[in-house]
Amino acid sequence: MPQLDTSTWFMTMFSSIITLFILFQLKLSSQDFPHPPMTKTMKTLKTKTPWEQKWTKTYLPLSLPLP
Repeated sequence: MPQLDTSTWFMTMFSSIITLFILFQLKLSSQDFPHPPMTKTMKTLKTKTPWEQKWTKTYLPLSLPLP
């Protein structure tokens, strides 16, 4: 039974990988990718809440003065 000659396998595999890499790069370079979304400056709308019109203060038990 003859031995299998593997001396050309390195060159075959190397050239196949290089060819696949080039084809993949050409495929990717022909694609048109969408641009990233631009950020919009949004004005924040201030909503009126009932507690903003009144002055209120919450007294905590520890913040009361000592007698």
